[in-house]
Parts: sequence; structure tokens; C-alpha cells
Amino acid sequence: MFNAAQAEEIGHVDTSFKLLGPNHKIVIEAFDDPKVQGVSCHLSRAKTGGIKGGLGLAEDLSDASIACRQVGPVKFRSKLKNGEEVFHQKTSLVFKSMQVVRFYDSKRNTLIYLVYSDKLINGSPKNAISSVPIMPWH
Repeated sequence: MFNAAQAEEIGHVDTSFKLLGPNHKIVIEAFDDPKVQGVSCHLSRAKTGGIKGGLGLAEDLSDASIACRQVGPVKFRSKLKNGEEVFHQKTSLVFKSMQVVRFYDSKRNTLIYLVYSDKLINGSPKNAISSVPIMPWH
């Protein structure tokens, strides 16, 4: 597997007060596609707080949203594979993770990014996509 992107936290908002431990929140993160120069994505995801959340033992919800944009001239650093993982984040101690995978629609010259959550036994159908039409950059 190609090295997945590392996210940079942009900020967060609290969604529920917890007396002990951190609050439940929505986290906004940014990452650049490691194989496509000129494309950046912003991701929002739920993060569970409380004592378990603070210790890293809680399971985060599968809710996430993604927006990807062309931010410069697009250059493929290497050959792209449809369904290739570009970002991965553990959302529980062991069994659950959130992933972003990339597809390329050559007919429309568009990159599509899909965020979804999976679990060892039973994943979630919750997902979101963002399309990036590749345009000339001046």
C-alpha cells in the first residue's frame, strides 16, 4: 500500500458537554492527496469524548463529510489505482476505521473521493463523496 496521507487538524466544535473527560466534538482536518499534486481535501468527522474517548477507548460514530478541491496544477506522481486508499484514521481502539479512497473517472477527467467507515464484523453504509474535475491551472 502507498503511504496514506497524514491529516492536519484545522479545528473543532463541541457537540455535547461531558463532565468527565473531553466533550464530544466534530473535528475538521485537512490532507493533501499523496499521489495527486494539486488536490487537497477537508474532512469533518465525529469524535467521541468522555472518559473512554479521552483514553482512546471509545468508538467514534461513522458520521463524516468530505470536500476535495483542486488547489494548484494537477500532476499525478505515479499511476493511480481505482479504490486506492489515500487516508486512514482509526476510530476505535481495535476494530473500526474511517477511510478515504480515490477513483478516477477518465471519461469526465474527474477525481472522486469517497469517505466511509468500516468495522471488522459489520461496516456502516454511511458515506460521502467529493468530485474534483481536473481543470487547466493558470
